[in-house]
Amino acid sequence: MSKTILSIDDSPSMLQMVRLALEGDGHRVLTAPDGMAGLATLKSQRVDLVITDLNMPRLDGIGVVSGVRADPSHRGVPILVLTTVTEESKRTAAKAAGATGWIVKPFDKDKLLAVVRKLLG
Repeated sequence: MSKTILSIDDSPSMLQMVRLALEGDGHRVLTAPDGMAGLATLKSQRVDLVITDLNMPRLDGIGVVSGVRADPSHRGVPILVLTTVTEESKRTAAKAAGATGWIVKPFDKDKLLAVVRKLLG
């Protein structure tokens, strides 16, 4: 069954790679170029999963996670952080804010799809 996934990243090429991988697996993919645009998209769209970068202009990934968790209508949506950051302190901060999972870029398509399938149940 097709799910709707919001991918948030300031890199157009990364958004395209994530979109291709997820659409190839049958999902509908919405994209946003930064955290503020991502949260704005969530005000008008119901999504089944959020995938966010960590380092972005205007609002970073921790802010995205916090913003999603603060909205009662999206509080239970899984959030996957997809980032180049490997620092344990950032991973801990993302988890404390409510992130569900973490994948380091560059990502392996099959690993991404396996994690997405697991998070979507």
